[in-house]
Amino acid sequence: MSKKKQKTFRPKARLPRGFGDVQAHEVRTMAAMIKTIGQVYELYGFEPLETPALEFSECLGKFLPDADRPNEGVFALQDDDEQWMSLRYDLTAPTARFVAQNYDGLAKPFRRYQVGPVWRNEKPGPGRFRQFVQFDADTIGTPEMAADAELAMMWADVMEKLDIARGDYIIRMNNRKILDGVLDKIDLLGDDEASVNKRLIVMRAMDKLDRLGSEGVRLLLGEGRKDESGDYTKGANLDAASIEKVIAFVEAGKDTNEATLAALSILIEGSEIGQTGIDELAEIGALLSAAGYKEDRICFDPSIVRGLGYYSGPVMEAELTFEIKDEKGNLVRFGSVGGGGRYDGLVARFKGIEVPATGISIGVSRLYAALDKLGKHKAASVRAPVIISVMDKPERATYQQMAMDLRAAGIRAEVYMGSSGMKAQLKYADKRGAPLVVIQGEDERANGEITIKDLVVGAMASKDITDNEEWRTSQVAQLSVKTEELVATIKDLLTKPHHQH
Repeated sequence: MSKKKQKTFRPKARLPRGFGDVQAHEVRTMAAMIKTIGQVYELYGFEPLETPALEFSECLGKFLPDADRPNEGVFALQDDDEQWMSLRYDLTAPTARFVAQNYDGLAKPFRRYQVGPVWRNEKPGPGRFRQFVQFDADTIGTPEMAADAELAMMWADVMEKLDIARGDYIIRMNNRKILDGVLDKIDLLGDDEASVNKRLIVMRAMDKLDRLGSEGVRLLLGEGRKDESGDYTKGANLDAASIEKVIAFVEAGKDTNEATLAALSILIEGSEIGQTGIDELAEIGALLSAAGYKEDRICFDPSIVRGLGYYSGPVMEAELTFEIKDEKGNLVRFGSVGGGGRYDGLVARFKGIEVPATGISIGVSRLYAALDKLGKHKAASVRAPVIISVMDKPERATYQQMAMDLRAAGIRAEVYMGSSGMKAQLKYADKRGAPLVVIQGEDERANGEITIKDLVVGAMASKDITDNEEWRTSQVAQLSVKTEELVATIKDLLTKPHHQH
């Protein structure tokens, strides 16, 4: 009796939810966007920094709002020495660790920018990924509100440098100390675990005002809310009077920064920490006004809370105000593309001394999607390579030399590396978007010549040729030149109007 043949396991080609691939065009256009942002950061005097993807979990701390997720919102693993490490959930916590580790040797204030992927172990959804790219700028080592004002101004400059029109973006600012004044009014400033957890739930609810509206926030401040998918989010279980105080706070924004501060002053009257927050925003407002940054670019908005638990003072978000159509065809605002704020206690976790700090973080993928919607991406400037076909495999070294000559002249070129025949090679070149194909068979080589096939002209000509025999015998879109004229001819052809795109 023959044995049953064991079935070969073949893994299904798939991605985990919340992760995505990035292909060539997006890689290039995103790199161009990142370069532009970096140029603005450099202009303001910030220096680049890179930190590793993994940090000791205790160094990152537990500041994410997703405490109900596994590992409290982070992806964690245990090393062979039984120490827990986590993938960084943002770029701020690793920067705080770096500053603490290198404190004595750094010029202070320390001003750095960093771009890179971060990971969040949270529920993925439309436009919500578990791996995404952030681009941060931070000033560490100064309590001056001038540093916060400067970051807001720099952020507005980034938006306009990316060709986002004034009116299509706004930088919104608030102060967590003013929020603390409100929380003080509803007895939620305690340090006990129950108060801390409830405070986080309240802040998460407030942070969703733009998405859920005041009624949605009311539900989250109360018993909880069920979303369209049927998932239920637990609420903060505040009483009705406390809920109304919180709603009054997030809806206290006025047309001018001065009027907003006046309205907030009434709400936090009698709270010392709340008044400190008002005074800090007033100082920032004076600096913004003196620099010519008006409310149409940077405004004070009490609904800006920021979910991360380490913020301690001014907080800000960059919002895109233009409208797009959602999956159902409804017009909606594009929304936030990043946030930031002051985190004076983060470095102190390591040093035991107060090290004031403030920073901003741009959501690169979301900003990229926004620029795509606006049609603002600078076209990728990389032309597809000239393909050098391989007619005779023993002559690969000759073909390679042609490619090297073209590259030396600054022309992108590649030798076909497959093993298929000429027809397949031309199909490959066409699929790659190659402008030209270089062909040298035995006859051409004997005559010291090279054939150059112009695929762009060929595609244009093929529209007018309906007979297959005519197409096969046609010499349209190709020419023969002497071998030594290869580089000059390719250069000349690539300057033709039909190759300029």
